[in-house]
Amino acid sequence: MLTRKQKELLLLIRDRLEAEGVPPSFDEMKVALGLKSKSGIHRLISGLEERGFIKRLPHRARALEILRLPEGSEGRDFPSRNASGADPVLLGAMPDMAAIAAAQSVTLPLYGRIAAGTPIEALRDPNGSIDVPVGLLASVKGASNIGEHYALEIAGDSMIDAGILDGDRVIIRSCDTADNGAIVVALIDEQETTLKFLRREGSMIALEPANRTYETRRFPAARVRVQGKLVGLMRHY
Repeated sequence: MLTRKQKELLLLIRDRLEAEGVPPSFDEMKVALGLKSKSGIHRLISGLEERGFIKRLPHRARALEILRLPEGSEGRDFPSRNASGADPVLLGAMPDMAAIAAAQSVTLPLYGRIAAGTPIEALRDPNGSIDVPVGLLASVKGASNIGEHYALEIAGDSMIDAGILDGDRVIIRSCDTADNGAIVVALIDEQETTLKFLRREGSMIALEPANRTYETRRFPAARVRVQGKLVGLMRHY
């Protein structure tokens, strides 16, 4: 059984999608439900997910699939496929720049701290998020799908000569390949994740720091998997 606020949020999302084809932002949800902070929205969304009304999709900003509506709700249940036979509407899964041009910011998932020094496993906090100015992504080539992006917090100093400092929050576009010289999120042996320059050297992959006190690490290409490319950075002073 849903709480009143959970039901209000679910119907708000449904109504906005049906009326405009664009989901409400977290700020709009907060105002509509009379909440003081977006953390309350995150808790409501988590509750809806636990009860099987929505499903969160990884690596996409505010990506939720509406699975069903509560019994007795006005209107029909949300279909598994729409009239055209297409997949169900996803909240935040495929937003384009035109759809959010009027917004000042977009909320991206924040997946914890990633090493810019000795590689560590990137921590994922599905409840974490960060508001990013739309202009930051709008200026990025190939950033037409905001939902392909996520954020990480930097731990370490091995990228300081590239202007990336401990505590910075970097914006990452999900991808599985990148050009030589790109700064990437690299997964090593399916266990360690780090942020480094990518260099291909024949059958080897070099993960190169931007700090002369650190050494470049080299691995057979099969041991390294690209998980994303750096496209932006945010810093608090």
